[in-house]
Amino acid sequence: MSSALSIGGFAVEKVFDKGLSWVKFPVRRLLLTLLIYLSYSFIVSYLLSVVYALLLIENVNIKNIDWLAITENTIVPATIALIVISIFTARSWLFEWRNAAIEAEQLRTEKVAGQYQSLKNQLNPHFLFNSLNVLTNLVYENADKSASFIQQLSKIYRYVLDVQQEELVSLADEINFAQNYLSLQKIRFEENLVYDIKTDHIDNFYLPPLSLQLLLENAIKHNIVSMEHPLKIKIHQKEDVLIVSNNFQPKNTNEIESNGIGLENIKRRYELMSDKKPEIVETETEFSVTLPLLILKK
Repeated sequence: MSSALSIGGFAVEKVFDKGLSWVKFPVRRLLLTLLIYLSYSFIVSYLLSVVYALLLIENVNIKNIDWLAITENTIVPATIALIVISIFTARSWLFEWRNAAIEAEQLRTEKVAGQYQSLKNQLNPHFLFNSLNVLTNLVYENADKSASFIQQLSKIYRYVLDVQQEELVSLADEINFAQNYLSLQKIRFEENLVYDIKTDHIDNFYLPPLSLQLLLENAIKHNIVSMEHPLKIKIHQKEDVLIVSNNFQPKNTNEIESNGIGLENIKRRYELMSDKKPEIVETETEFSVTLPLLILKK
């Protein structure tokens, strides 16, 4: 009886696993499983009880067999069947739920990776385009400055290429990049650009790659940089955050073209990598962005 019930349970689950998903049709799957398996259990237990009575009980034959007693004998097997089908149902549901969860996680990971790579791919053309525009102007103004600009640009662009496949980079590398980037801009703006970088402890902290480049580029792009109004940029670490700020002296919006990268890019990259969010504060005199410093989980 036990063997027959087990074989039936395996058979029912095998058939339904192929064509009726727990994930898509949970109620239908449960009701059909119970209906078919309990019907199977009743028929099998009834037939086995009849065979048992005819073969092993003396003076019992097809004419005098107690059909009511045989029916009552199916109560215990039916109870066993309910236990068996509960085990098979739980087993089947857990396996399919696990597979669905693994598949969903794989799809989510692939989507996140694709989104993150797409966001990173926006950086290179944007940075290179702006740098070439600056270089074009410098070529006509000062040949020595142009040569120095090209050398500094090559160092910066090497870093950009090196971090293309990284999801996070160390704070130390980003700070070093920021220093090189601001040195590059200093060639162009000279005393019209002033910057100050202060960090306390940078070990074990990480940032999405090129976050500082986007903030610094935006500061220079959207603010007046002149002898009368020098642009002052500060990068200061405060415990587990990095604050990037500048004095707020916006250019005429009609003079600026924006392609929507910048701050939105950084926000979206943090969303993909962490539950922490950058904080943006704008006052009449200052614009600042606070970047949470991330720690890699071991």
